[in-house]
Amino acid sequence: MSILAEKRVLLVIGGGIAAYKSLDLIRRLRERGASVRCVLTQGAQEFVTPLAAASLSGQRAHTDLFDRADEADIGHIKLARDADAVVVAPATANIMARMAGGHAPDLASTVLLATTLPILIAPAMNVRMWLHPATQRSLTLLKSDGVAVVGPGVGRMAEAETGPGRMTEPDEIADALEALLAGRDGGKPLAGRHLLVTSGPTHEPIDPVRYLANRSSGKQGHAIAAAAAAAGARVTLVSGPVTLPDPPGVTVVRIETAREMLAAVEAALPADIAVFAAAVADWRPATLTDEKIKKGPEGPPPLALTENPDILATIARRTADRPPLVVGFAAETTDVIAHARAKIARKGCDLIVANDVSAASGVMGGDRNTVHLIGRDGSLETWPTLAKDAVARRLVARLAEMTATP
Repeated sequence: MSILAEKRVLLVIGGGIAAYKSLDLIRRLRERGASVRCVLTQGAQEFVTPLAAASLSGQRAHTDLFDRADEADIGHIKLARDADAVVVAPATANIMARMAGGHAPDLASTVLLATTLPILIAPAMNVRMWLHPATQRSLTLLKSDGVAVVGPGVGRMAEAETGPGRMTEPDEIADALEALLAGRDGGKPLAGRHLLVTSGPTHEPIDPVRYLANRSSGKQGHAIAAAAAAAGARVTLVSGPVTLPDPPGVTVVRIETAREMLAAVEAALPADIAVFAAAVADWRPATLTDEKIKKGPEGPPPLALTENPDILATIARRTADRPPLVVGFAAETTDVIAHARAKIARKGCDLIVANDVSAASGVMGGDRNTVHLIGRDGSLETWPTLAKDAVARRLVARLAEMTATP
């Protein structure tokens, strides 16, 4: 059962082209058992109608701060209190600025100023507006005030520009709201558990200035570590070289090579759950020179390779301190499901998260992922394309279910 079952959600719809997605968000929230009441800004009504919002929510939509029927009993205060959470989607630059500055010229901003409920915003605006220092200042201030944020995504805008600013998809907003309420309600499904995560690439040196590596950004592994910490786990993140900030509340061990990663993983045991999301180099140079290899008239020097340790298989085959749940990742470019099923049998892990990392997918270094969960029993579950943060939250929720005490 969804944590949103029987929850009351106040949805504030801002005035942007992404407002059309908010109608779908109403449906997604109600599918999870929530009741939804809507407040539309004046700008929102240029894109969607109060009638449409009311029809989908099953409740009257509110638009006017000075509505005589509502304000006879101080309606804006009731709206600010008669719910379990507030979602602002789309959260325009204007709404964010009003929230950050405490301005309340309309019903939506008045409700947001009067509420003490948990607030989740889903920003959506032109890429230049999103990147403007004023918007980023608003974002920083809102986060410091405890406002939760989901997105924005990266993609093509209505103005034919491309970049960050697209509103997160409705299912992902619903996922983020579930995670927010789980934390507020004390729901920490991984409390008391130790979760070990690997993330990023490994760098295998050829000489003092060159190395072998891959295109992994570490975004998915770091997102899993952050989601596990939010779910109450004690998290150890063993990370290869990445440019990402450390997830909050996580113990980070930084390594460079595959052998260093294996040593760090073994040192972090025992663990209740181990998630191997790192893209470890399969091979390393057989010899490492102390000096930079120089060009010469004889052409490129030969590069002999030797196999790196298989970290996933090594941990999955342990006996004394094998984690009860070992999860691997299968990054494939062709025949994703078939290769992943062969990998789970070969490695001995309990679950494989498979994804397509071909150039056309945009997964390597990107912000979205399409994954397939494959169990040791051959079960297959395919998830829709989601932001990597949303994939992480769903995966952590699944791991909590799989390890829950009967």
